[in-house]
Amino acid sequence: MMSNQQQAATQAPLVSIIAPCYNAGKYLDCAIDSIFAQDYAHFEVIIVDDGSTDDSYARLQALQARYPFQLYRQPNQGVSAALNHGLRHARGEYVATPDLDDIMLPFSVRIRAEYLDQHPQVGIVGALITYMDCDGKDLKCQHRDEVECLHFDEVVRGAVVVGAPVALYRMQALRDAGGYDPAIKVQDFQITLRIAAKGYRIDVLPVKVTRYRRHPNNLSRKYKVLLDADLQALSPYVDHPDYPSAKARALHKALKYAVVSDKPYAWKLLRDIPFKYMNTTTWRRFKRLVLHR
Repeated sequence: MMSNQQQAATQAPLVSIIAPCYNAGKYLDCAIDSIFAQDYAHFEVIIVDDGSTDDSYARLQALQARYPFQLYRQPNQGVSAALNHGLRHARGEYVATPDLDDIMLPFSVRIRAEYLDQHPQVGIVGALITYMDCDGKDLKCQHRDEVECLHFDEVVRGAVVVGAPVALYRMQALRDAGGYDPAIKVQDFQITLRIAAKGYRIDVLPVKVTRYRRHPNNLSRKYKVLLDADLQALSPYVDHPDYPSAKARALHKALKYAVVSDKPYAWKLLRDIPFKYMNTTTWRRFKRLVLHR
């Protein structure tokens, strides 16, 4: 006979936790420990190794002796293709896509799954992160006072990205959006736009659910790749009245890193920002560009 806790677990919607892996070997134990420490019992874990060149796949195979997760491997095709691979095996009503160099807090899945239960019009629920360094030392936290509720026009206007480490997706919304475009190597902005474009609301909770590890291999440091992906993700909406605003935000984001890494490229980005969309952020980037040595 099942206990009340077991009955509650089987009645709760199944959450598919799909985690792409690329050269995350040194962080895998902590990341997977945190996934299986969730206080939400009804979940499955699917890990897709995206052609890692370190010892990630061997470590994952060893970890299967400790934890019950599905493990797949593909030649390196990028995180979007890896997530599509995982989705083909997923049975959940909701989908989480954590990175395997981060740490999920114990209530991470539960608090977002309960929110989707209560808000059927929401296609993605996001939350906040605490930044940590390579060694796991906390650096800073995101803050928000209330739930932010966004519709498609607002997502485009603000170039809003619900980051993969904090997003919980409604599986039906992912299906309606057609999954991820594997030609766009970065996954979170494109899928935020694609789901919002299907009429789903995007909500962000004022709760920290993930410790996000900052290190030199973070995609956020690869600003040229990220800008290209942002512009590709925006391209289907070029006729939207707020497309110029979204493009300017993408350029500002790349400029943050370019001003200290590639000054000629930074000047090009500055010239690409229409005067109408220049603001205090533009001025801060310009001063950094001129003053940084």
